[in-house]
Amino acid sequence: MDKKPRLGEFLKMRRSQLQPADVGLPDFGERRRVPGLRRDELAQLAGVGLSYYTRLEQGLSLNASPEVLDALARALGLDEVERAHLHDLARASRRTGTRRRPAPERAGDTTRQLLGAFGDAPAILLGRRSDVLAWNRTGHALFAGHLDPHIPDQPDRRPNTARLVFLDAHTRDLYVDWPKKARDVVGKLRLAAGQHPDDPRLAELIGELTMKSSEFAMMWSEHRVRKWDLATYRMHHPLVGHMQLNLQTLNVPQAEGQRLVVATADAGTASAAALTLLAQASVPTVRQASRAEAAESTRFGADSRR
Repeated sequence: MDKKPRLGEFLKMRRSQLQPADVGLPDFGERRRVPGLRRDELAQLAGVGLSYYTRLEQGLSLNASPEVLDALARALGLDEVERAHLHDLARASRRTGTRRRPAPERAGDTTRQLLGAFGDAPAILLGRRSDVLAWNRTGHALFAGHLDPHIPDQPDRRPNTARLVFLDAHTRDLYVDWPKKARDVVGKLRLAAGQHPDDPRLAELIGELTMKSSEFAMMWSEHRVRKWDLATYRMHHPLVGHMQLNLQTLNVPQAEGQRLVVATADAGTASAAALTLLAQASVPTVRQASRAEAAESTRFGADSRR
């Protein structure tokens, strides 16, 4: 990812999305040559010099102080998540020298124990790029029952929720309000790109989605960021039909960027009944369980001989 202009791109896009009336400036009905606010208007609102702001937006100045960034955030009407993203972009633009490649991601033993403790509640473990690092039985059945349940254990084949939402027909059909889910996914990736600017695999993912999905490219160009801890989605599962589910996100301690996503439904609703039915339908039969145990035993024996 080319880091130096990204702060300027964010400022320019957010400036273009504001009208004078949005920030209490007179319009006078004049025909404007640029969409949204002009540079001089934003600089005035933030209390910074026009020439300095112009250099900042063009990527020629990389030393914006936290106070200046906060002033720009207030002028642009950014919320707390967007303000933090602005600071992340500024830090990335100031970095010099050799960057350390991010360490490979894996699901820790205690995190897997926690995943199993959710029982029949669908739960998945996501990494900083939204790769699926692990899931429980019902998490697999809900979000990707059409995929091999053991695929998260293969780092080079792990499903990625952003890739699934934009490029996988099954996942697209799963969300009744697909555009809402898609924008949430893009907003989370924007945050990740600001927090992990030196992650080449994240850059590859964003490039792939931009090339393969015009919808992703359009949403990505809007520079919207989102960080949701609780979101409600209407879903249509091929096995149990319509559900309205609450997806809650829990950060994993001592595992930067990893988060658990757990799906629940309001008690006593048809959606809760559908989740129960899905949990029952995903219980392996005795024959399937025996095969799985045999495969696991074979794999353990092979590992112990290495």
